[in-house]
Amino acid sequence: MTGHRTIDAPHTHDPRKQAPMKPSTHEPAGSLPATRDFPLTGAPEVRQNRTREMQLIPEAMARAHMHERLREAELARPALRVVAARRMQRRAERASMRARRALALAVMQ
Repeated sequence: MTGHRTIDAPHTHDPRKQAPMKPSTHEPAGSLPATRDFPLTGAPEVRQNRTREMQLIPEAMARAHMHERLREAELARPALRVVAARRMQRRAERASMRARRALALAVMQ
């Protein structure tokens, strides 16, 4: 397919290999910043850093999610201790009642 390329169908998707943008003739002079006919020297590094940062976003989100779950677990621990203490108290009360019944039966005979 030969012909003019558009923004939606560029010759290549690599910005470093694309032709630099020229100022539009339809825009009034001074409305756009002056563009250079050569690419900026630091652009690939900036682009690479942006890509690296974007790749680390899921890791940061997972870390924040894990931190939130740990905080919820820390808040739930006292409640779990109270529930366990009540369960042990009921168990001790049942054991005490069994001991009383056993003593009462022994005394009656």
